[in-house]
Parts: sequence; C-alpha cells; structure tokens
Amino acid sequence: MTVEGKTLVRSMTVEDIAAVVDIEKESFATPWTPHAFRMEMKNSVAVYRVVEVDGRVAAYGGMWLILDEVHVTNIAVHPDYRGRHLGRKIMEVLMTEARQRNLLRMTLEVRKQNHVAIALYKKLGFLMAGIRPGYYQDTGEDALIMWVELNNDRSEMTEEQ
Repeated sequence: MTVEGKTLVRSMTVEDIAAVVDIEKESFATPWTPHAFRMEMKNSVAVYRVVEVDGRVAAYGGMWLILDEVHVTNIAVHPDYRGRHLGRKIMEVLMTEARQRNLLRMTLEVRKQNHVAIALYKKLGFLMAGIRPGYYQDTGEDALIMWVELNNDRSEMTEEQ
C-alpha cells in the first residue's frame, strides 16, 4: 500500500511538537513529553524529520550524530497512516542523511516483541548485535540492539561484532 495524497519529508520544527507528541501517545506506553522534544530541538547533535501527508504530520523520526555514528532515538507513525511504508520512508531519509554526512554506522534499540519494526530494520540491513535486559522501564521488556554499516565501501558488519 502506498500513501495517497501529497507526501513531504522535512525538518521537524517547534510547531510540529504537538502533532509529534500526539503520535508518541498513540505509539508508546511511555511517550516523550513536549518538553523533551523542545530540548531535542535545541540539542546540537539531534536531527529530527517529519513526514507530512496532505499537510498533516503522519510520522517522525530522530537521530543523534555522535562522532562517526548515528543513534536512532525515535521512529513513530500515526495509527491512521500505519501500513503505508512511512516508517521505512523516514528511516531511509535518516540513513541517507547520515551517509551524506559521512557517518559510518547507525544503531538503535527496539523492543524485543516489536516484530514489525524488527522486520523493517532487517530489510534496511540492520543486524542484531546484543540485548539490553530490562531496558524499557514501563514493562521491563528487553531491547534488541541493532546496527547497520552505512558506508558501502566498508565490509558488512557480522552478527558477532
């Protein structure tokens, strides 16, 4: 399924925070607060993008740029737009931007039971690199740590790394 209507990926602005927090509340048991996003907008290592569909913020994603690596902070899609490949779109935008900045690797944590997200990350080349036991404070659920090499000239990361 594809998104119908006009789709735009752009930098997140302070004006987007209310819509992004609404997506957070619909997506996560412990959503980030408006204050947390305002602080991220001031964070010099943070990059956030939103996907608009017909002028409505439908998805967003963020990452921190740390030395030569990227840490994905959040990815979420509004329930009305799920199944339309917006999660993949935002991840591809973040990965492309990281490559353009000559960053080498990208990492993220994902709930062990979030099979939809895990499948997406695997399609994008991410490999499991470890587990953070009890990482999610709301449920005590473990997080899978996943990594992907961004520079195609380098050898691919193996499961053991």
